[in-house]
Amino acid sequence: MTIADGSTLRPEAEQLLRALAGDRARLREDQWDAIEALVVGHRRALVVQRTGWGKSAVYFVATALLRRRGAGPTVIVSPLLALMRNQVLAAERAGIHAATINSTNTEEWNKVYELVERGEIDVLLLSPERLNNPEFRDEVLPRLAESCGLLVVDEAHCVSDWGHDFRPDYRRLRTFLPQLPAGTPVLATTATANTRVVEDVADVLGLGRESSDVLVQRGSLDRESLHLAVLRLPDHAHRLSWLADHLNDWAGSGIIYTLTVAASHDVAEFLRSTGHEVLAYSGGTGADERLVAEQALIDNKVKALVATSALGMGFDKPDLEFVVHLGAPQSPVAYYQQVGRAGRGTERADVILIPGDDDEAIWRYFASVGFPPEDQVREVIAALAESDGPMSTNGLEALVDLSRSRLETMLKVLDVDGAVRRIRGGWRTTGEAWEYDADRYRRVAEVRHKEQQAMREYLGTDQCRMEFLRVQLDDAEATVCGRCDNCDDLHLRSETAASSVEAARERIAMPGVVVEPKRMWPSNMDAIGVDVRGRIDPGEVAEPGRALTRLTGVGFGPAVRKLLAETTPDGPVDDGLFQAVVKVLSQWKREWTERPSAVVSVGSNRRPLLVASLASQLAEVGRLPYLGEAAHHGESARGGANSAHRLRNVWSAYGPSSAVESRLPEVSGRAVLLVDDFIDTGWTMTVVARHLRLRGIDQVYPLALAAVR
Repeated sequence: MTIADGSTLRPEAEQLLRALAGDRARLREDQWDAIEALVVGHRRALVVQRTGWGKSAVYFVATALLRRRGAGPTVIVSPLLALMRNQVLAAERAGIHAATINSTNTEEWNKVYELVERGEIDVLLLSPERLNNPEFRDEVLPRLAESCGLLVVDEAHCVSDWGHDFRPDYRRLRTFLPQLPAGTPVLATTATANTRVVEDVADVLGLGRESSDVLVQRGSLDRESLHLAVLRLPDHAHRLSWLADHLNDWAGSGIIYTLTVAASHDVAEFLRSTGHEVLAYSGGTGADERLVAEQALIDNKVKALVATSALGMGFDKPDLEFVVHLGAPQSPVAYYQQVGRAGRGTERADVILIPGDDDEAIWRYFASVGFPPEDQVREVIAALAESDGPMSTNGLEALVDLSRSRLETMLKVLDVDGAVRRIRGGWRTTGEAWEYDADRYRRVAEVRHKEQQAMREYLGTDQCRMEFLRVQLDDAEATVCGRCDNCDDLHLRSETAASSVEAARERIAMPGVVVEPKRMWPSNMDAIGVDVRGRIDPGEVAEPGRALTRLTGVGFGPAVRKLLAETTPDGPVDDGLFQAVVKVLSQWKREWTERPSAVVSVGSNRRPLLVASLASQLAEVGRLPYLGEAAHHGESARGGANSAHRLRNVWSAYGPSSAVESRLPEVSGRAVLLVDDFIDTGWTMTVVARHLRLRGIDQVYPLALAAVR
């Protein structure tokens, strides 16, 4: 299909845009340039334009023009279900029949495939995870490649591990693109990419600048509606109270971003207690709950969503009036992407960053979970090579000491690199030679450190804040905005009522986190010398436990983190923390089937005085016997990045001391309170509780100062 003259298409494209976006919509020249390159030139294009520029209009208008001229359906790869839902609705307004394939609609897949083959689907939207599904990759992708009339890679910065939101599933596109028929147009779009990311995306997707057939379009990243500011407040109580006091300064609704899941829930609970209609939103929020929360914000039924970065790309509410960050993201690029949710369809939106004392500790954690070192990668490849058949991710966890998320990311990268292959039943090695790109991973880590430093500079700069962000994104047109606090346009009132601060302090001081017991053993434990499998025997399981706080929590979290820090000498808890633990017990006892008859502590090599003194003090207050500690044998059981290795490390490391053993008959058939300093994966408490249950204890109630998760 060849179209010689694009000028005859412009009126038709304008008509399609009006159907899509309303009667007043008009194509700008840069939008038309991209459409013409795809429809007339059948070229490949990389478009980097600010949020709200109209990238979706480009690919929907191009789709309609191509379909009218006999092209196959457009395939859009897009990372978030929220974006897919909004795009399907937009497509229908323009008479374009769209469908999605993702993990939430598996029962519809066969019907969708049939509609594609019959030519009844104009746009097929795919989540990137589908690209690495074995059946989809081997059976569906080849058919899609044959019929595809236009490939769109949305949020293309996710392709690059230099970007702030790298998703390894996207890299499967590197093997998909060569399957497209010659002359199939390809469009990659993003709003958040600096030069390094743009070049990497171009390389991965075969959109190299050296080709005259490729359109690379980079526009200004200024957002004229956004008014940026940084507000420094003394502590978290002041940050919460400022929000409560000033949230209604905005007539409309917005988003409050937090750095952790725990903080999203804590902040949402506090704001609700002060009369504000808000909902928490994070990666831990169920799919149905996410839909309800998003729609509530879209319909202005809530003032704000208190969200982690899980609410980012794809959420589209044009009239958001504010975005507030409680805590600084570790990258200016990520920050720009999140604030871009605001002010798309309003004349003004305020963007406020309120840094926290714990921001850098959270950055350090995120920086610690990059691509694994070579020896661990080689361990995985060797384990697959030695296996008689495919191995599941669960099975591999027992053989390599990596967290589930890092292991899955690594396997997906190795799959695209050709070293392993995902098949039905798990993963297998290909036997192909593979080189560990240590230099690239080192440079990615260096970039992360530089981005963190840039974020520190953003917080302290006296120059224009929008100009600063645009420079970080390599925007050649970056200039002073005249709208931010440093440009003397946005003046924030930092005061907050003393009563509001006190209410925040009281809310922060409310203790208690439920810790659910383990009920299943990790897979493949016999491969590393621990003979357990399947469901944990109900006669060996602990009761639901309690912790004073989450380690990342905003209430007692900072005090407990300081107490448990490597540099803090071992010693008893102070009276303030102890009384808070007593309060947890007072609230918890209403849920006990039976009041504990004794206290046992978990032996500790690092903090023996802390744990033993906490347990003995609680025994004294409760007028219970302190039986002593479950002895910690040998070296510290600390370490292990996943459940299998944590369990192996603690399996033989604990057991009742002789003193405890001799006194357990006193409380046989009764309940025991089991005390430790913190609960991470929960396997230490699981193993010690099992020992106690096997020795006649009927119920074990775990209690700790902190829960890591």
